[in-house]
Amino acid sequence: MLYLGCHLSSSKGFAAMGRTALSIGANTFQFFTRNPRGGAAKAIDPEDAAALCAMQENGTLGRIVAHAPYTLNACAKEEKTLEFARQTMADDLRRMEYVPGNSYNFHPGSHVGQGIAAGVEKIAAVLNEVMFDGQRTTVLLETMAGKGSEVGGRFEELRGILDRAKYPQYLGVCLDTCHVHDGGYDIVSDLDGVLAEFDRVIGLDRLKALHINDSKNPRGAHKDRHEKIGMGEIGFEALWRVVHHPALTGLPMILETPNELDGYADEIARLRV
Repeated sequence: MLYLGCHLSSSKGFAAMGRTALSIGANTFQFFTRNPRGGAAKAIDPEDAAALCAMQENGTLGRIVAHAPYTLNACAKEEKTLEFARQTMADDLRRMEYVPGNSYNFHPGSHVGQGIAAGVEKIAAVLNEVMFDGQRTTVLLETMAGKGSEVGGRFEELRGILDRAKYPQYLGVCLDTCHVHDGGYDIVSDLDGVLAEFDRVIGLDRLKALHINDSKNPRGAHKDRHEKIGMGEIGFEALWRVVHHPALTGLPMILETPNELDGYADEIARLRV
């Protein structure tokens, strides 16, 4: 089964996102747990959450992905910033228990001069504090473009976090096509090789979701600028091969391209064929 969707506004709640996804030909979606620039999250309506769960239980929708705010930095140098990451992630994971069986994705963070090794240690420490035994949400480390002091630009960096995890059974990876391309991985002409490398370093069993994005930049630019499908340096054919690769069957695939709903509907329809 191909589970393809896009990022949607959560302003009207879970059930509304589910209906919007279905209206544009999607059968999964992603949403921000709160304002992407930070701040408090609005209260969850248990009935609204249950309505989404019902859509998933009857097969109308597949697993969905929640995305942490961009301001979260789990390997920050300043304690105040680290505490924000701890509090936000802990709160988000408690809230995700209303929609069990889904994923919570976050950008690992930027080490801001501390070095990759210190960044990896700090991210793992934060995860070990906020995750808990019996949780029903899979936490996803997102592959990054390696911009500035970002952690996660190489598969080995994510592996380092996984190796230090107290609850590895609840951890996975979200592969972003724009990010890995900008990070230097050749998904255009050697997708099988990239997936083999991912499997060798991390394990394909850890891959739980994908972000499907074209890139404004050439491979290895380390810039992270998303483009509409087929209008960037990755191209439609290469992204179609990602979406339809047999090793990735059944994973939620989320478009984060610079689009409105009609643009997403068009991209979903073209990628499904």
